[in-house]
Amino acid sequence: MNAARFATALRSRERLIGYWSILDAPVATERIARLGYDYVCLDGQHGLIGYSGLLHSLTAIDAGGASAGLVRVEANDPVPIGRALDAGAAGVIVPLIDTPEQAADAVASCRYAPAGRRSYGPMRSALRIGPAPAEAHEATVVLAMIETAAGLAAVKEICAVPGLDGVYIGPSDLRIALGGATSTDPAVDTEFEAALRAVREAADEAGIAVGIHTPDGTTAARRLAEGFTYASVSSDLTHLEQAARDHLGAARRSSAT
Repeated sequence: MNAARFATALRSRERLIGYWSILDAPVATERIARLGYDYVCLDGQHGLIGYSGLLHSLTAIDAGGASAGLVRVEANDPVPIGRALDAGAAGVIVPLIDTPEQAADAVASCRYAPAGRRSYGPMRSALRIGPAPAEAHEATVVLAMIETAAGLAAVKEICAVPGLDGVYIGPSDLRIALGGATSTDPAVDTEFEAALRAVREAADEAGIAVGIHTPDGTTAARRLAEGFTYASVSSDLTHLEQAARDHLGAARRSSAT
């Protein structure tokens, strides 16, 4: 899915399913990008990927041909945002958005003047997104993460920020922010589900996309059925560990008989 098609689908609130990548392994990322996911998101915040890894993995996603390449940038700062977009990302997920002003800053970092403050130097992205500023704006999405108590409290105002294409829930941080002892603490399930509804309703009211990270495809399907418009599935590192563990268990069970 090319950047322009992905941007149109996301802004139209079509149901989209993505995959999360935290490994600097472009060949593996290319294989994932051939499977039919609507997008593959490279994690530049918590992932094990430097700038060259982002560049190579975005190239690999394009080579795979089926997915748009997103980047969860390390911070709400014009430098990492601009570098991700210049490398060819179809959009960015910006973490730790607490206020509408911060969301507006994220949008401005993705837009050229006079609409924003992105510096012009599209390098690789000029091959496929733009390079005219108006074309780049049309094909580039900006997504704000809702994962803190402050962000949740201001979610209606954040969703109403002009130019913001969607919000994305970081469930681990949000659950901890709600008082969870761990990122999966079931003791705050009631508060957590209420928070998800509040974010969905705010996004619905503003007419923007609303997404969430999920641990598996079954959970992604459930969240989409609840009203989320896009969902990311697990991660490459998690699946590598799961597959290796399952094969080890199968081999040990077989050798014991």
